Amino acid sequence: MGTAAALRITLERSLQHRFPAALTPSARTIYETASTGIPVLDSLLDGGLPVGAISEISGQESSGRTSLALSFLARRTQDAQVCAWVDAGDALDPESAAANGVDLRRLLWVRCGTPAAKPQPSKPGTPMAATSALSQLDQALRSADLLLQAGGFAAIVLDLGSIDPASAMRIPLATWFRFRQAADHARTSLLVLGRDSYAQSSAALVLDCAPLRARAAGKAAHQTVLTSLEFHAERGRQRFAPAPTPIRKPPASTWSANCTWDISTAPATEKRA
Repeated sequence: MGTAAALRITLERSLQHRFPAALTPSARTIYETASTGIPVLDSLLDGGLPVGAISEISGQESSGRTSLALSFLARRTQDAQVCAWVDAGDALDPESAAANGVDLRRLLWVRCGTPAAKPQPSKPGTPMAATSALSQLDQALRSADLLLQAGGFAAIVLDLGSIDPASAMRIPLATWFRFRQAADHARTSLLVLGRDSYAQSSAALVLDCAPLRARAAGKAAHQTVLTSLEFHAERGRQRFAPAPTPIRKPPASTWSANCTWDISTAPATEKRA
C-alpha cells in the first residue's frame, strides 16, 4: 500500500467518530431535468437543464444564450408552468420571446434599471455609468432572491448579460449559496445568463455558448435575409448526475436557432440572442 493511501486511511480512522467519512467524496446527486426544447442540446446534457438547481449559460453577445433561455421557457410555459425573467439591463424583447414560443401570460418580466427606479447616489470619483450598473445588479439580485423565496416558479432567468463581468464577479459567494438552497427548496430551475461564469461552485451546470455561423438567403451579391443562426455549446461543468445512460456523450455539440428576418430591421434582442 502506498504512503498516501496509508496516510488517508489513518486520518479517516482517527476522524471517523467526529467527522464520519471526512475524506470520502459525497456521491453525485441525481437531479431531475427539464428539456431545453433543443433536441441535440438535450442529448448533450443527458435530458436537459437541472430542476431545483442553478444553471449558468455564459457567452458573449450573439452567442445564443438568450435564444437558449427563451427556448427553455417556451417549453415550461407551454406546459402551463409559471416562469420569471429578471432583466438586469431591461433588454428583453417580449415580441421576440413570443415569437420563440413563450406564453407571455405565464411569464413575469422584472425590469431593472428603468427610469422609474430611484437613482443611487454615487461616491466621489465613481463614474455614473458604473454606479448605474451596480444599481441594476443590486435590483436584479434582490428580485431574484424574492422570487426564489416566494416559490411557485418553474424557472427563473437571471439575465446579467448587460452587467460588466468585473461587477458580477464581486457578487458574494453567500448570495449564490442562498440562491442554490432556495432553488432546491422551491424546485425551481435558476438560469443565470452572463458574459462569464459567476456562481462558481454553487452552479450545478455551466454551459459555454459561442456563435458558429449565420446563414442568409437571396442572390449571392445581395443576401439580405437572415434565415438561421447556428451556435456552438460546450458543457463546462456538470455537478449532477442525470439518469444513467450507457452511451457516452461528446463534450460539445452544436445547435441551431432558426429564424427569418431582414438584417436591416432585425430586433436588437435577436441580434444579441
